[in-house]
Amino acid sequence: MKGAHFLLSLVVLALASSIASASDPSPLQDFCVAVDDPHKALFVNGKFCKDPKLANADDFFFTGLNIPRDTHNPVGSNVTQVNVDLIKGLNTLGITLARIDYAPFGQNPPHTHPRGSEILVVVEGTLYVGFVSSNQDGNRLFTKVLKEGDVFVFPIGMIHFQFNPAHAPAVAFAGLSSQNAGTITIANTVFGSDPAINPDVLAKAFQVDKYVIEKLQKQFWYDNDN
Repeated sequence: MKGAHFLLSLVVLALASSIASASDPSPLQDFCVAVDDPHKALFVNGKFCKDPKLANADDFFFTGLNIPRDTHNPVGSNVTQVNVDLIKGLNTLGITLARIDYAPFGQNPPHTHPRGSEILVVVEGTLYVGFVSSNQDGNRLFTKVLKEGDVFVFPIGMIHFQFNPAHAPAVAFAGLSSQNAGTITIANTVFGSDPAINPDVLAKAFQVDKYVIEKLQKQFWYDNDN
């Protein structure tokens, strides 16, 4: 009997391995609705590819990431993403770079990247950073105070943030494991959706009075992600 169980386990593992190797490709955009008529297709999962013979050095080049960005906004930060929209040669390469500027006491509000993990390095100033694990892992908070040269990793899909606790500006650079990692800023998405989510739903979810939700939904939610 034990031999049969062992054999069955091997079969299950083999099937799991086969299924994993035959899985669908990861999405490179929020959604890609199928159409039956190819003449009506405008988007693909990613970008259409240029003929390699027509490629040139400019397809792999971007300049200006050394220039400080304007942080005079409600959240006190500015994110400059150098993704496939700015460097066409990033298509299919699975990477993105970003510069984040922080005003004194500015923050990059809690957000997630649904399609990529992030590695962040501080090049100027101090940052208090962290991420929260999923429900499955007990919503644990992992935080660090980073100085110049310090590095921190935010796993894919985890809600994370950065806050500048100092009187001086801060600058960080981040790499992401997707040509278009996507950004979901929690407050903007929940309270600033178009059209708005039914306030009764959010009032019950956040366990607050409905008027609190309605007030939040009337507020302007700034997008610091260029």
